[in-house]
Amino acid sequence: MLSLAKKRMSVRVRFAPSPTGPLHIGGLRTALYNYLYAKKNGGEFILRLEDTDQNRKVEGAEQYIIDSLRWSGLLPDEGPSMQGAFGPYRQSERRAIYEKYIIELIDRGQAYYAFDTTEQLNDIRAKHEEQKKSFKYGANNRIEFNNSLSQSHENTQKLLKSVPYVVRLKVTPGKVIKVKDGIRGYIEVQSEEVDDKILVKNDGMPTYHFANVVDDHLMKITHVIRGEEWLPSLALHQMIYEAFDWSPPEFMHLPLILKPQGKGKLSKRDGEKMGFPVFPLAWEESKGFRERGFLPEALINYLALLGWNPGTEEEIFKMDQLEKIFESSKIQKGGAKFDFEKARWINHKFLEFTEQKAVFERFPEFIKCLPAHWSEKKRSAVYELLRDRLFLLDDLRIESRLFLNDPEEYDSKVMNKIEKHNPEKIIGQFIQFAKNSVSVREWKNEIQKWNEKEGLPFGAIMQSLRLALVGNLSGPDLFDICEVLGNEITLRRLEKFINH
Repeated sequence: MLSLAKKRMSVRVRFAPSPTGPLHIGGLRTALYNYLYAKKNGGEFILRLEDTDQNRKVEGAEQYIIDSLRWSGLLPDEGPSMQGAFGPYRQSERRAIYEKYIIELIDRGQAYYAFDTTEQLNDIRAKHEEQKKSFKYGANNRIEFNNSLSQSHENTQKLLKSVPYVVRLKVTPGKVIKVKDGIRGYIEVQSEEVDDKILVKNDGMPTYHFANVVDDHLMKITHVIRGEEWLPSLALHQMIYEAFDWSPPEFMHLPLILKPQGKGKLSKRDGEKMGFPVFPLAWEESKGFRERGFLPEALINYLALLGWNPGTEEEIFKMDQLEKIFESSKIQKGGAKFDFEKARWINHKFLEFTEQKAVFERFPEFIKCLPAHWSEKKRSAVYELLRDRLFLLDDLRIESRLFLNDPEEYDSKVMNKIEKHNPEKIIGQFIQFAKNSVSVREWKNEIQKWNEKEGLPFGAIMQSLRLALVGNLSGPDLFDICEVLGNEITLRRLEKFINH
């Protein structure tokens, strides 16, 4: 038991996004699975920002990522905004570390300097394309190019001082690269299929492939849980670990989140076209899940089920439950289609059991639609009446209109249906109740007594009342509506209906 506990305490996972734009919900799900795996195994969840590509870095994206994780409740144990023993946690601040390790790799004979210009390589690629051949810079042709393997040591040293260069991995041909993925099993790649990939660019910054291997090793990452799109790079990363004689972490590549209709990965364009968010928080002109009225814990619940199954019929889980039941063995291989209606339904379930006071305190921006001059009791009463109709908090703005505005028109289909039952006479009776200050709670009994002589269908009576108060047949309990509206407004709406 002791050794097992010790092993679990050693688990370290990282979420390593690039601040090149807003965090997509696919990235948020990757962060979630890392977080749950760490919590399930008593480990640490690390945030590392992979910002080596400074040309693509977007202003505000880094803070957006941090804010999104905080809103979602996925708080890192280590990262750029807190102390940690393995920092810095921005790759742009780790350049000296990469310089040290690339020199080590070159000294080991596992990497080399290359002085070929972009124009030269583009010309060669174009010639290969004309001949319908694929071009790889590797063991078969590297000696033909301008690099430290084709130059003398003296000439290489001169070129390093005067010519821009990159550093490439020296891939050994004839090897079988075998790597285990925790979701898909073993993957085998022939080393000839892998280029001598660039590890350090001509601006001195490392590529993602080199930096992420060095960082994962130095930060003692035990499990790399990332998106399926990185699966083609797995063999390359394994080769870099082997070049250093380092033990690699365990790998798990998560299935894609697919668009609701058709094939392919869910994109921002899909959300814009179909009317749902794809970012946790607002970004530029795009509303996020927060702005649409999702509770963060509901979104987390939905994302957990988007590619993972607990093995039961249960679908509603709070975070502490997810931390206990999450098993990486139950992550599916195939992509998961995004279903906005399912996400709304889960949010609806969370709104059902979340206390009204907590909603008012945590999400005041959505409660602003209830007038400030209303008493706290009335605001609470309206929310409780509408709670069962809310799928998003933003729905409160629309649903609460029946308490804010008298009907401007009445559903003509309903009007045609009930007019043979003399709705004017029915509403006239309710007007008498209101004028005589009969308690709303007595209206049902009183109208039933009155109807003993009239013999009208009780459904037509209630439809007439609802049409007068609301303008259609939707909404919560009629007598609850009357109580909240108060006698004066209720009477005004009844008389307005008669005049109509």
